[in-house]
Amino acid sequence: MPPNPHWLTWLGAVVVAAPFLLTLALGSASIVGRRLGEAVTVRWVQGSVIAGFLAAIAVLVGMLAGGSRHVAVPLGDWVSIPGHYRFSVKFVFDRLSVPMAILSFALSGTIGAFASKYLHREGGFHRFFMLYSLFLLGMVVASLAGTIETLFAGWELVGLSSALLVAFFQERPAPARSGLWVWIVYRVSDAALLLAAVAMHHLGGEGDFDRMLGNESWPDGHAILGSGQALVVGLLLLLAAAGKSALVPFSGWLPRAMEGPTPSSAIFYGALSVHLGAFLLLRAGPILDASFALAATVVVLGLVTAGLAYLIGSVQTDIKSALAYASLAQVAIIVAEIGLGFRYLALVHLLGHACLRTLQFLRAPTLLHDYHTLENAMGERLPEARVPWLRPGTARASSWIYRLALEQGYLDGALLHHVVRPFVQALRWCDRLERRWTDWLAGGSSRESDQVRPPFGSLEEFS
Repeated sequence: MPPNPHWLTWLGAVVVAAPFLLTLALGSASIVGRRLGEAVTVRWVQGSVIAGFLAAIAVLVGMLAGGSRHVAVPLGDWVSIPGHYRFSVKFVFDRLSVPMAILSFALSGTIGAFASKYLHREGGFHRFFMLYSLFLLGMVVASLAGTIETLFAGWELVGLSSALLVAFFQERPAPARSGLWVWIVYRVSDAALLLAAVAMHHLGGEGDFDRMLGNESWPDGHAILGSGQALVVGLLLLLAAAGKSALVPFSGWLPRAMEGPTPSSAIFYGALSVHLGAFLLLRAGPILDASFALAATVVVLGLVTAGLAYLIGSVQTDIKSALAYASLAQVAIIVAEIGLGFRYLALVHLLGHACLRTLQFLRAPTLLHDYHTLENAMGERLPEARVPWLRPGTARASSWIYRLALEQGYLDGALLHHVVRPFVQALRWCDRLERRWTDWLAGGSSRESDQVRPPFGSLEEFS
């Protein structure tokens, strides 16, 4: 590929630097204990988002004008062990990353403007925007990542900020528990992505996407992996995507995430964060092409999740949960499109769906008020949009399907009793062995912490 103009490389650096400097500024103020005014915080957020957005647009215009489809901004090898390991940081601007970066800035700017009014004079105003800036930085880094290590760094920032914002109202127990549940699911997803990175390094010696997935620009790359190798790496990436995008069997964390403020629900679980798993599969498209079994698994998982999300969303009684499952159904369809090889269709679907859900989530707080206004004007109730064959008490209703929808597919119960419980029991068995050994050495009770009740009690109480 021809060398890129220096001005295009510098513009690409501005795209990443804008959210980084915002996070650094807000984080430094928090560390030193300086309380910023709302107006100052909002100006910094607006300036950073506008600068990053305009730089991303300029990169897009420059690439279109110059006919370039791939602009790399390498930051060098941070760790290099000849013949064994290379840890490099690189950002790539192509037909996948540039639209995703522009979407991140555009929707984050919209949410920032909304949140500045929505959280006015709230005690956690500055804390929200600190986590908001961390999320924006993570989305931009993950979107533009040219290596799997860079993507993992952005992936972690998105997960951390998401979990903390679910638990934003920390004075109540329910948000704290929901935030912990989301964080645990994200840990599984992160572990899968980390194992995929290890596998890629073992097979190719590095995690550079350009070398592992071919030097052609997206989506024309070809993986250098064999069919079996692609299946192993791809399944790990699919597991990571399933946890981040709430695909089966991890769909249960999505309604819990609605405990956070409406702005975070809109930007994370309706627009950007929930699509990050689909974005990962788009980036790893050549790996899916190398294994028919892997591509078929992606399609099946997407269709199963879409069907289950439709059933569960049909019986929800609050608008945010209904929107969450509607969003999940569309994300699952996007995943199925990726498995079928419709990469451009999936990208356009992702961009349009993210914009639509942002609008719907922001509209949700006033929707009930508008419904009541319409009903008062009409003098009667508006008709309910319900699925006839899911309505209980009718001849066509299948009770077990209705129960399945009400219980959210029994996914949380299955994970709790068949995965979490055996794991916890094994750890408790190890703990008992350690306690006996330390008690014998101490000649009596050796740990005062045994008398302290755990914060969440039993597994049933936690769930």
